[in-house]
Amino acid sequence: MKQPNTRLALLRKLMAENELDGLLVSKPENMFYLSSFTGGEGHLLITQTQSFIAVDFRYYEQAENESLEYTLCKVTNGMSRWLPELLSSEHIRRLGFESFYITFEEYSKLKAALGEGGSDILLTETADLAGKLRQIKSEKEIDDIKQAAAIGDAAFSALPSLLKAGITEQQLAWELEKFMRNRGSQSMPFEIIAATGANSALPHAQTRPVTIAYGQPLLMDYGAKASWYVSDMTRTVLPGKPDSQFKKIYDIVLAAQQKAIDQITSGMTGQEADAIAREVIEKAGYGANFGHSLGHGVGLEVHEAPRLSPRSTDILEDGMVFSIEPGIYLPGWGGIRIEDTCTLKNGKIELLSKSDKQNPYI
Repeated sequence: MKQPNTRLALLRKLMAENELDGLLVSKPENMFYLSSFTGGEGHLLITQTQSFIAVDFRYYEQAENESLEYTLCKVTNGMSRWLPELLSSEHIRRLGFESFYITFEEYSKLKAALGEGGSDILLTETADLAGKLRQIKSEKEIDDIKQAAAIGDAAFSALPSLLKAGITEQQLAWELEKFMRNRGSQSMPFEIIAATGANSALPHAQTRPVTIAYGQPLLMDYGAKASWYVSDMTRTVLPGKPDSQFKKIYDIVLAAQQKAIDQITSGMTGQEADAIAREVIEKAGYGANFGHSLGHGVGLEVHEAPRLSPRSTDILEDGMVFSIEPGIYLPGWGGIRIEDTCTLKNGKIELLSKSDKQNPYI
């Protein structure tokens, strides 16, 4: 896999801008992005000229097969042995680490490992440098997300056959998961939400062993995973006959999302993007019932940069992939959220998830 070479060059440029001799990468998604390593634990040590992958016995063969551009360090005794020796041999004086990811316990072990030999290495907290690179997706990455989104779309198309009389929220979530796994989803990128009635008023509702009610909102938030990249989509439907309250709220949310899709452009901030949809909901009198952000980046993780929120200064650029998901939540009645995964291409929004949202009645 040649792509990590290009990514390493870009990372080294960011390291130089931050005056780092080396960078210790610990977050699994960042490790995969930079090295193709799919194991759950380990570290990368990146210098301006070398790249190392340090894993324990469980991952020796995996790292050798996947991270072809890296020198393998076989860890047998935690950080205390391999890291100080490697830093010394590479003449590292200023080492960046992923302070946003590692725990205090891990930081303490890292500090202790470097202190045992009287090291004068300066440990430096860094922003998510690899995560910054991950914001702009390649065509291959976008194609993988499209594939994941297509699996989710297929599951929604199958909903009428899955939604049998007497089915519970938990059973529906399982039917959706089975369907997507049978269609090729590697795993579920997050726990599926299937929430009926008043439970749908909780934006991150827990799915329960409760029968799905006819005549009440049914909110489903789920995604799929293809080639390690994920999708994220929410649809809210009404089993049974159309209802005036449901139609009123649904139309407001749909209008807010559509306005955002039409007007979000490259170069605007996440705050400006959020305001487009939020204004529609506020003017309709439901601003207090839309308490979360408009969207978030989607890629190797279901929640990553950029952020589309009232305080986000992230600049939206072509190649970014993110969700657009306005919602209105009314305690005691239910909630309606409509979410799609999309990308910016030639300055405009292109939808990657394509499930119907014009007819929410089942």
